[in-house]
Amino acid sequence: MSHFQTFNELKLPAVLNRALDAMAFREPTPVQAASIPPAIEGKDILGTAQTGTGKTGAFGIPLHRYLQTQDTKQALVLAPTRELAAQILDVLNQMAKGSQLKGLLVVGGESFSRQAEVFFRGCDFIVATPGRLNDHLGENTMHLNNIGMLILDEVDRMLDMGFAPQIKQILKFLPKERQTMVFSATLPPEVKTIAESFLKSPVRVSIGHTHQPAPKVKEETIHTSATEKNALLLKELEQRQGKIIIFAKTQNRSERLAGILHDKGHKVVLLHGGRTQGQRKQALMKFRQGSHRIMVATDLAGRGIDVEDIEHVINYDPPQSREDYIHRIGRTGRFGKEGKALNFLVPTDVDGEQIVTGRKPRPRVIYRSRRPRFQTRLA
Repeated sequence: MSHFQTFNELKLPAVLNRALDAMAFREPTPVQAASIPPAIEGKDILGTAQTGTGKTGAFGIPLHRYLQTQDTKQALVLAPTRELAAQILDVLNQMAKGSQLKGLLVVGGESFSRQAEVFFRGCDFIVATPGRLNDHLGENTMHLNNIGMLILDEVDRMLDMGFAPQIKQILKFLPKERQTMVFSATLPPEVKTIAESFLKSPVRVSIGHTHQPAPKVKEETIHTSATEKNALLLKELEQRQGKIIIFAKTQNRSERLAGILHDKGHKVVLLHGGRTQGQRKQALMKFRQGSHRIMVATDLAGRGIDVEDIEHVINYDPPQSREDYIHRIGRTGRFGKEGKALNFLVPTDVDGEQIVTGRKPRPRVIYRSRRPRFQTRLA
């Protein structure tokens, strides 16, 4: 089956078609059009596409079609963060509406014993982070004998986070005969090497330029000083409408920045790895519902943010790599919508210009300020 124009062409089970209609799935995104047909045929997939291009649908639809035709089989999805895992499960649960299929979320911060109980009561698809799933496998509270389909989402981030040993351990518990799909926003050599080690003659799907921002994201960079950066940020927030994510490089800096914005009257939520699962859920809910329009986040926590209609991404601190930059600004400009990304660079951000532009910096950079000074600064 070649690329398709509408989901009706796929001859999916009627219950799945109804669920997709309710979710407003009409025409496939490019990554869905390229991935779903070979996935339905049972082939392994190695896919790269930017965030916000419909990757969850690209593996979720084949997953549900598979489970609705294989009564005794299960599917496993691995994701790098709790937030991303929860959002994937939410999409898969929507696709399961009207069927008998049941999902299970296996992440840290939730009851270990309850996860084991739900597993043994019966579930059809599991969405997990590698660390918590390995804990269950080590305690023999879960088994993977019936997994017929494995999906690894954002595998580049999982490897960045040091999950390679956990992934390899999980693979030991899986049947050798299975279908595997790997999706990544970027594909550096180390990611390609490890992915191909557990894929069998995969179909290669590559959508867009994964080292370039989405085409409808307008980027801007302000060169300033550390003492003036907060004043500039506050002025930019006053001038911008809609939801805004601000990225800071550490938990401490994100805490202090959120406090400064709160003191200036902004409704702010905070998301970083040091927050409890309950705090993270609450922050995402407030941000998603719009009661708080600004989120301050770190890279680790921000990777799992999947919120519609984010108009602006502000990089208060530059990320550590070009790949992280693409992931950050990929929170906006999703599904063909326009978005804006603003970068602050100070003289000590030595590699910042190359990271945000993808080009080597000019030999001489003049740092300029566009706003009056505001003296509160972060250490």
